[in-house]
Amino acid sequence: MIGGRMELRVLVSQTSGVPLYEQIVEQLRQQILAGELEAGAALPSLRALAAELRVSLITTTRAYNELAAEGLIVNVPARGSFVAELDPDRARQGALNHARDGLRQLVARARPTGLVSLEELTRMLKEEWER
Repeated sequence: MIGGRMELRVLVSQTSGVPLYEQIVEQLRQQILAGELEAGAALPSLRALAAELRVSLITTTRAYNELAAEGLIVNVPARGSFVAELDPDRARQGALNHARDGLRQLVARARPTGLVSLEELTRMLKEEWER
C-alpha cells in the first residue's frame, strides 16, 4: 500500500513500568518486521497518534525518531511518516541487535542473584522459542 494509511495496533500501558515511547517503538517495530505494515504505508501524524494514545507529542516524536534511526520508517517534512522499504540485511541486523539488548538485560538481572544458571536460562530460552 504505497502512500495509503494502514491501521496501527498500538496499545500503551501507563502502569507497565516500560516507557511509553518504548512501548510504541516495540509494537511498531514488530508490525513492520512482520510485514503487517507495508513499505510506503503512511503512519498517523505525530499529533494524531499522541491524541489517539493519550500521550504527549514528545512521546510520539521520540518513538518515530527512534524508528527512523533504525531505518524502519522515513519522516518526510510536510508529508508525514511512512514505513520504509526494508533492506533485509539491515532489518536482520536490527533484529539481532534488539535481541542482544534484551538478552543483556536478562543476564544483568539474573547473574548477580546467583540463583539462575546459564543452563536454566538456555532451557527457558529454548522453551520460549518453541512456543
